[in-house]
Amino acid sequence: MISRILFTTLAVCALHAADLSVGTASAAPGRKATGVIQVPAGSDAGYDIPVIVMQGAKPGPVLALVSGSHGTEYASIIAAEKLGQAIDPAALSGSVILVPLLNVASFQQKTPHVNPVDRKNMNRFYPGKPDGTQTDRASYAISKQVVEKCDYLLDYHGGDLDENLRKYAYWPDTGNAKLGAATRAMTLAMGLDHIIIQNMRNPVAPGGAVTLTRYALDSGKAAIAVEAGHAGTTYAEDIDALVNGTLSVMRELKMLPGAAKPVQHPLWLGRITTVASDVDGIFYPSVAPEAYVTQGQSIGYITNYFGEKIRDVASPLSGVVAYIGAVPSMKKGDTIANIAELGRDPQN
Repeated sequence: MISRILFTTLAVCALHAADLSVGTASAAPGRKATGVIQVPAGSDAGYDIPVIVMQGAKPGPVLALVSGSHGTEYASIIAAEKLGQAIDPAALSGSVILVPLLNVASFQQKTPHVNPVDRKNMNRFYPGKPDGTQTDRASYAISKQVVEKCDYLLDYHGGDLDENLRKYAYWPDTGNAKLGAATRAMTLAMGLDHIIIQNMRNPVAPGGAVTLTRYALDSGKAAIAVEAGHAGTTYAEDIDALVNGTLSVMRELKMLPGAAKPVQHPLWLGRITTVASDVDGIFYPSVAPEAYVTQGQSIGYITNYFGEKIRDVASPLSGVVAYIGAVPSMKKGDTIANIAELGRDPQN
């Protein structure tokens, strides 16, 4: 029995002593390394995704931090960059795989929502495929190099150039008790006081959109998405909320010393209803994120290009404004607002 325990202990130590490699980055215990995840050329250009690997001096879980699926959600990208500098591998139990900027072309070309190379949303095509367009191949690389190697995952987002939203986290309701407990603890530890409940109990329809968190959850990994920042801004309060929240999550996971600081009385929000424009024009909002609205209440109006009002925009339900358009540009089919129903703590 003693020899078996000794063998197991030596095996674990040997495993931990090995370098952790992601793409071209390889870190020994107690060290940090930078490199790239290479997306090979195919039907369009290849490119390099920056990656930071931090392997702790002590064993523990592997946490993936992914930002920049939408390259103009700047506050979340800056927060990821700061985390890459703030986390000390010498104080870390476990490892961190940090992808600070996934959608490089979107960032460089200041293109919201999509990858300008193939016009695809880089958070809708997981697990990707090695022979698709650039977004498909990048998603495949993240699936293989990041999701498969992690135990937990945080996916950072924020209001894109045309989006005005409040800070909030998502809690995924998968129906899996073990995953639910783990993701709930992560969500509360993040410290954001608005939490949107995502219904992920039903399988994705064939050909339907699969986000990074959905793919990670379906792979058995505890994953949540968090949002802070809006309309191209990089306010310190948004960046700090993501940085400090992440460090709190890492304490919840026993990856860093100290106690987590979970939010005590969050506002739980339920189903999201999207209000879309049925005309082209100029949008004037009359409410801000976090505003409580009633069914039929005006949330803004649209004029034509002569300044003549052509539409009043009413909320289709009573709830909370989670997001509203941040710029005047509006075309038919664009999202004007997202209204969230008031929810309740899923454990009550």
